[in-house]
Amino acid sequence: MHVVESGIGPLIQPPDMNAFREWNRKHKTKALVDKLMSEQEAVARFMFDGAYIGTELYGTVRCPMSLIREVIRQGYKDLRVAGQGVMELDILLATGRVRALDITYIGNEVYGISANLRREVESGRVQQVVEWSNGGITWRFKAAAMGVPFIPVRSMLGTDTLKYSAAKVVECPFTGEKVALLPALILDVGFIHVHRADRYGNCQIDGIAGFAVEMARACKRLIVSAEEIIPTDEIRKRPDRTAIPYYLVDAVVHAPFGSHPGEMCYVYRRDEELIREWVKEMEQPDTAQAYLQKYVYGPKNHDEYMDLIGRDRLESLRYRKGGER
Repeated sequence: MHVVESGIGPLIQPPDMNAFREWNRKHKTKALVDKLMSEQEAVARFMFDGAYIGTELYGTVRCPMSLIREVIRQGYKDLRVAGQGVMELDILLATGRVRALDITYIGNEVYGISANLRREVESGRVQQVVEWSNGGITWRFKAAAMGVPFIPVRSMLGTDTLKYSAAKVVECPFTGEKVALLPALILDVGFIHVHRADRYGNCQIDGIAGFAVEMARACKRLIVSAEEIIPTDEIRKRPDRTAIPYYLVDAVVHAPFGSHPGEMCYVYRRDEELIREWVKEMEQPDTAQAYLQKYVYGPKNHDEYMDLIGRDRLESLRYRKGGER
């Protein structure tokens, strides 16, 4: 194919599909293995300095907050990140340990631009920033899930997003029209928060599924946290609801309110007061560090975090039956 245009961004995580397939054959067992463990054990077992990591969904919805807080506590550094989340990645940026970003959007939605993102990029602590659209980075996961090194799309054509990405534009060998090629994206470690899972890693998601299906299939290691751990017999009653099958998952963590201060569809709303506190404290480096000390480093684990927030406060965020607050 004739390449007519190339984005100027570096390819932070070049795809090696044959190596990924070999990794899966070697490390992803089809046996029903009990994978239930704590945040501490899961993160310590599968994370490492310099890892390329990613989280799933956008904004404050179903964000894997309990897992990312544990990643921060354990001190991993020089991280490369698929930056399509908001809250969890904003807090990760506040630690100064992110070195490269394949970014779509990190902002505080109605509260404005992320002060952490601006500070980390302008300071040079984030050394590489490569732009993609939200759809673009999802399709990169889809390419990895399909086992192909790239995926052809129309998205991003004719935009500066493509210019600052690592995509290429080619002439279609069938039609001669221009098409963008997005490289597959394989994560070293992925983090996904779900509504329920069994101890083997079969996961169900209510409401918007985001890109969990694609991302789960694009991870060398996948750590899942779940609001509920349910029996496998319950999972088998509705096999069509299994968005992530067990053989893709490396660790299952029981984390009620694991998305807090974000929300879970049909379970609890986001904690608006705490989100406002987070946005305000992140405006300056010293207050950002004080926030991290209080809410991340202070609690030794997710149980202590819930105690800090207050169990009654957390319960007050739950939707009542029928979706009412």
